[in-house]
Amino acid sequence: MRFFLINDRFTELEEWPTSLPPQGFLWVTCSRRVFEVQLTQVQRHLARLAGGSLVDLHISDLLNPQLPSQYDYTSWYDLLVFRRLAAGPGTAHLFLDDEHGTSSSARQALAAIDTSPVGFALFDRVLLTVHPADCSVRDFFETRLSLMASGPAEHGMSVPPEMEASPSIPPQDEEDDHLSADAALIHEQGLEGHLHRTEGRGPSRLPPSPADLMLRIVNHMVDSYLDLRRLLTRQLGYLQQDMLRNNEQFRHWQALLESRNTLHLLEDTCEDQHSALQEWMDALDEWPVPTDPQAAREREVLRVRSRDVQEHIERVLNHVRRLESSSESAVQMHFSLQGSRTNDIMRTLTVLTAVFLPLNLITGVFGMNFDAMPLIHTAPGFWVAMMLMGAVVVGLVWWFRRQRYLGG
Repeated sequence: MRFFLINDRFTELEEWPTSLPPQGFLWVTCSRRVFEVQLTQVQRHLARLAGGSLVDLHISDLLNPQLPSQYDYTSWYDLLVFRRLAAGPGTAHLFLDDEHGTSSSARQALAAIDTSPVGFALFDRVLLTVHPADCSVRDFFETRLSLMASGPAEHGMSVPPEMEASPSIPPQDEEDDHLSADAALIHEQGLEGHLHRTEGRGPSRLPPSPADLMLRIVNHMVDSYLDLRRLLTRQLGYLQQDMLRNNEQFRHWQALLESRNTLHLLEDTCEDQHSALQEWMDALDEWPVPTDPQAAREREVLRVRSRDVQEHIERVLNHVRRLESSSESAVQMHFSLQGSRTNDIMRTLTVLTAVFLPLNLITGVFGMNFDAMPLIHTAPGFWVAMMLMGAVVVGLVWWFRRQRYLGG
């Protein structure tokens, strides 16, 4: 369990503070197991610092690793459980590039997808986050907020590329340029001057409230789908290419079925995320209207961030659905190709049958037990019959080709 005090500075505390300072808020983050073990202390300190403890049902939600994304609230805090979408560690090496892979690596990639939930208990001046033991979100934001508070020059380091982006959006390629930065959102909403007068530090400022930090973390969790998107695209691309090869029979139906089930799971996860965030936005609109101009501007920034996260979720959901559609189309194309190959085989067999049927008729006629038949007792009779059968074969082949039953 770690404690961070966020105001004009970003300070890590060794333990629970005795009281909160006049400005800023407290960020308490811990793993699910630590939260379960130290639940009594957490409840006591929350009641002392935040004015109320967690409800038993919400404690069960925070401890449940299988809970879908959802939102709930009380009169003294809000609860948001948000399932992350991330590629598991060690999956980057499973594919050499966008075209190479194996069925085994595809299954390993599917098994490594992480959708574990992260819980947020949002008080007025305290934010409690409960995450899985291997969650890297806390370390990521600890580094980012430390750099934002003190500046990279004081640490003798340059700002990494991901730190140069907005506080909630990592770098993307051109395909994902829709994940806009906070500065673009603020410009779109016409809030540049408001933020400058409020903090005097532009959009790259420390979060002014627990809700702002929560939305930044949620946005980062949504944007972590980028690595997962690349992983799924590679895996499905390999399976589709293997399925559509003409010279081999597709044998990885189990891996394809698992990938489709994974896409269905991701779609359900994204829909739950969208519903939870929509409930949060509805509750945000019902909050009392602040009379202080600075608080009103911060409330508007919260709405901007919430709409931004919701748009990101919608785009992730659309991408998952496109992958599902691509997978379904590949299966349909596979069966269409199989049907086309079967039709080609049947057409070839039909043509052969049609060619040999007249020959069987000729041999049947000359095989009848009659003495008074032409060509039976003459020397050139055999060659005449062979020439007749050859002419029939040539004529039928020519006619079939003209009707496009053979060849192109």
